[in-house]
Parts: sequence; C-alpha cells; structure tokens
Amino acid sequence: MQVRDFMIRKVITAKHSTTVKELISILETNRIGGVPVVDDKGNLVGIVSDGDIVRFLSPHKEKLYLSYYVTFLEEAQKIEDVLREKMNTPIEEIMVKKNIKTLAPDDDFESAIRLISKHHFKKIPVVNEAGRVIGIISRGDIIHNLSKSILNEEPIQEQ
Repeated sequence: MQVRDFMIRKVITAKHSTTVKELISILETNRIGGVPVVDDKGNLVGIVSDGDIVRFLSPHKEKLYLSYYVTFLEEAQKIEDVLREKMNTPIEEIMVKKNIKTLAPDDDFESAIRLISKHHFKKIPVVNEAGRVIGIISRGDIIHNLSKSILNEEPIQEQ
C-alpha cells in the first residue's frame, strides 16, 4: 500500500503572509491543529501548528524576564494589547522552515508509520517531485488504515 492510497487529498493550507489571527480562524473553522504553508504555486515552504502559535503568544521566552515583563505590562500596556499586536504577525515569522519532513505519494505505508513515530508528528505533508503539496497524512489516517486492514483481514502490502 502506498501513501497515495490513504492520504487526504483536500489539504487546507496557508500562505506565508497569513497573519496569526487568520491562521487561528483557519484552525478553528476546520478543527485542525496545523497546516502546511505554501507559496503561490502550492509549493511547501513551511509548516505551522497550534503549538507554534502558543509558543509565539507566550508572554515571555525566559523565566528570568518574567518580572521585567510584568512590570513593563503594568507601566505601558495590558497583556491584551500585546496579544492583539502579535495577532497581526505574518505566520512566516513563526512557521517551521527548515528540515521539514515530507512523504511522497509513492512511499509505502511503513515509511509513513516510521516517519510519524520517529519524529512524533501529528501530520506530514505529501509532496510531488516539484515540492507541491498534494496531500497530507495524519496519525489518525494511519490508525484508520490499520484498523480497516485488520478488521477486513487484508494484509498491508508493501509495493
């Protein structure tokens, strides 16, 4: 069985210029935890997740700066103002851009399992030879496929 046989073909993506606020709306509307980020041709340029958003919106990067940050907020702005400003940030500033793991449509089922389990990913984009996003595989897709194969007693075949 190949990745193309069980990947989700309707992929929800975002552009690098999408703001954090717009991304939150996309994630909430579609009840998903992350999306591939693509250029105007649909080529993969990054990945961004709800975890990236939470880390970005965190009021402090280091615990050492917490008291300074609180003082700053008390004197200059409320935390809501800081968050509101951060909402207009393009996701290009928070997305993962390097070492993005992907699958090809011809990869076998075992490769998908291995990649997701090794890196603890929730989802992995499927790209064609040109780097265009053509699908996505989630842990749920893998479990569903395993369940279907086991219940129907169809062995998962490598090709």
